[in-house]
Amino acid sequence: MRAVICRAWGDVEGLTLEDVEAPEPGPGQLLIDVKATGINYADAIMVAGKYQTRPEFPFSPGLETAGVVAQCGSGVTRFSPGDRVMAILKYGGLAEQAIADEVETFAIPRRMPFDEAGAFPVVYISSHVAIRWEGRLEAGETLLVLGAAGGVGLTAVEIGRAMGARVIAAASTAEKLGVAREHGADAVVNYATEKLTDRVMELTDGQGADVCFDPVGGELFDAALSSLGWGGRMLLVGFVGGVPQIPANRLLVKNRSALGSSLRYYRWHQPDKLRRSVDELVGWYDAGTLRPLVTHRLPLEESVAAIRLLMDRKAFGKVVVVPGAGGA
Repeated sequence: MRAVICRAWGDVEGLTLEDVEAPEPGPGQLLIDVKATGINYADAIMVAGKYQTRPEFPFSPGLETAGVVAQCGSGVTRFSPGDRVMAILKYGGLAEQAIADEVETFAIPRRMPFDEAGAFPVVYISSHVAIRWEGRLEAGETLLVLGAAGGVGLTAVEIGRAMGARVIAAASTAEKLGVAREHGADAVVNYATEKLTDRVMELTDGQGADVCFDPVGGELFDAALSSLGWGGRMLLVGFVGGVPQIPANRLLVKNRSALGSSLRYYRWHQPDKLRRSVDELVGWYDAGTLRPLVTHRLPLEESVAAIRLLMDRKAFGKVVVVPGAGGA
């Protein structure tokens, strides 16, 4: 099979497309014929050797995928060869075949095409577990979403709306804010031209947001924290703009909380909540409430360009790599 291979830590330009031996599924694992793999910022971080896990060389990046089950390892009970599935991966999605653990593999809804399925697991489930289980968002509350037109931010907008919250979308251009509005945002803030804190306070009659979903970090964090009202919850899900320092005294003043949320650990610590998140998301998708936005579909041989689209912030929604779209 063909796979995008990393042989040394560094820039994504060091990745190569190679012919390699197909992997074999172990106990509790599935071998998936890949139809579409979603690209995430974490792919570049992993290739640089700065991710929370560091695979042994050589490996293929790619943290989520969708396709058809080709083979089941021993002990697999929920799936059979031929089933349409989407999965969260340790790595390995940028290949024609990938290994997934059964516990993090899910049936694709009947109406969902492969490109949407390949873009679904990481962003939607990450946003849901953060907002539902960590942020404890309630109907009628206000959710502020930073980076609201990005792959994960846009899902937070949709999920907040599905949960009955008022959603304020924040992004850096009018075009991005337009995308967020199309996906359910009730109000918007352009933090390139407006002061985030002032605008959020204006939109909430001085009360502040109840929950802030932050996949950006960096310079925006301070203003976002100031945008929270009494009892506000700050959800830290990524640091595209850099890792901020949290002033503990400002948490104390308004009884605020700063909460980290990482999808990867739910499989070990709260698998029941992971399953409940997926069930609720699939129900919303079937009802037409969630509308995954896939803006770019590139062949396997253009995987580096696909990752670069995210790194250079040139894509809205999700970028997917489709192995069958080009090459031999």
